[in-house]
Amino acid sequence: MGYAVVLGEALVDLLDAECAGEPVYRQAIGGGPLNVAVGVARLGGDARFVGSLGDDVLAERIREFLTTAGVDVGATVTVPAPTALAVATFAGAEPDFRFYGEPPSYGQLTADDLDVALVAGADVLYCGSIVLLCPATLAAARRAWSLATGVRVFDPNIRPRLLSGPDALAAVRQTTAEFAATAHLVKLSAADAEALYPGEPVERVAAHLRDLGAGTVVVTLGARGALVAAGPDPVRVSAPTVRAVDATGAGDSVMAALVAELLADGQPRDPAGWTARVEFALRVAGLVCESSGGAVAMPTRDDVARRFPG
Repeated sequence: MGYAVVLGEALVDLLDAECAGEPVYRQAIGGGPLNVAVGVARLGGDARFVGSLGDDVLAERIREFLTTAGVDVGATVTVPAPTALAVATFAGAEPDFRFYGEPPSYGQLTADDLDVALVAGADVLYCGSIVLLCPATLAAARRAWSLATGVRVFDPNIRPRLLSGPDALAAVRQTTAEFAATAHLVKLSAADAEALYPGEPVERVAAHLRDLGAGTVVVTLGARGALVAAGPDPVRVSAPTVRAVDATGAGDSVMAALVAELLADGQPRDPAGWTARVEFALRVAGLVCESSGGAVAMPTRDDVARRFPG
């Protein structure tokens, strides 16, 4: 089994909570790509996190958390900046994020910072999320994408609150199209699809991304499961019934499960193989939703088998 390089952001989430009747914020290590890296490691894969971290105590906690989770952080860089914060409030199980820190600690990885041999040797390369809004790290992601010899996976992970100015959405749509054009797998949520292409049904968004060049497109639909576009006709995959308390990291866990399966068994030979992979990924996500927190809720394969036997 080879390894996956996960290029993206790591930050600290402040999660809206309550203690002794008073509103408080619960600190958690976060960032979509960080969640993916941890999820891959928990599922038995070899994950190497590539990104920029601040120079404060919070950044040290991130490094320690990743290392303890089994994620290699040798290719991360330290930058002179406080760790960026994502403040999350909840309406139901879905979090709403607002970001603090400018320039963000997670967006200062440059193309020259890349470990070229590490990226080129990866069996799977993940790029995506909000780091692509940062010019320096977008350039690093582009270079990594060009160096990749393994499976390329992409997740736009749109955060509308970070899009400011009349041209911001168009720029994100263009970046998504650029990476999707040569991606073996694109994973996005229904919310991402709506943000990128307002009013378009997810089937049409998936078809568009495949027309651009993406090999397989998976659109997560929350409690309704996922849409898998891997063959001539898209397939809907149902999600398992769970007792959801916190959806933070659920979409990231789907990507983590798909990356872990790619490391274990390579690309599926046919569309049915992708459907089976997504069924497993949705079980992983269901288990994540039954616990509070994103990265700390990522399960092992044994956890998944116990929760969803058979």
